[in-house]
Amino acid sequence: MSALLIAVIVFVCISAGALLGMALRRILPAHHLAEESKDVVRLATGLVATMAALVLGLLVASAKGSYDTQRDGLDEIAANVTLLDTVLAQYGPQAAEARQDLRRVVAGAMARLWPADAAQVPSLGGAETTAGGKLLHGQILALVPATDAQRALQAQALQIGATLARVRLLLIAQHESTVISGVFLVILTSWLVVLFASFGLFAPRNATVLTALLISALSVSGAIFLILELDQPFEGLIRVSDAPLRAAVAQVGQ
Repeated sequence: MSALLIAVIVFVCISAGALLGMALRRILPAHHLAEESKDVVRLATGLVATMAALVLGLLVASAKGSYDTQRDGLDEIAANVTLLDTVLAQYGPQAAEARQDLRRVVAGAMARLWPADAAQVPSLGGAETTAGGKLLHGQILALVPATDAQRALQAQALQIGATLARVRLLLIAQHESTVISGVFLVILTSWLVVLFASFGLFAPRNATVLTALLISALSVSGAIFLILELDQPFEGLIRVSDAPLRAAVAQVGQ
């Protein structure tokens, strides 16, 4: 289910809660709406509002941190790809095939991570990328250094390749862990529904109040949309840019 659809569902639920509160005001006995009752309800909803605000704030911060981690990891991969190609170029013509395979592996990984077909699901842990990385590692190991400089360059290339593999596996593990689960989202939405129902319960019925409640519901739904979008850095409207990797691929083999 897309982040936008979930946000719309949350908005509808919260708005329905506010309207339900307004409807309950008409049918509840007068003593249920007395000042003493209002004070108790305000205290209870104040607690719910505080919990909901804290949770939303923490979720936004966590989702933003996860998004930044994925972006920084890809930047590190782009830098290491450029560095690995430079080291192989310094090694000499014997590493020309490895440089071409490096370009092919990275270009294929980008095509799977940012597919041209919107119907395809972006994949960071494709088997083709893993197989290509193992092949490239074998090619670097198969190089036969003739000088001390080539031996040092081969060791450096192997170290950079190991760093690339480690960063990629770390990104895969981080990408598979979601910031917000379905159960968590249902509980948070139920808090917000109760909160807005209490707002509607004691709010006068006029266009200004209704507009204010709808704008508030839209803002909260927007926060949930932002959380879900940041939790999917390679899908939706807020995506990690592929510019660093494209720039790195353009330099590989040159």
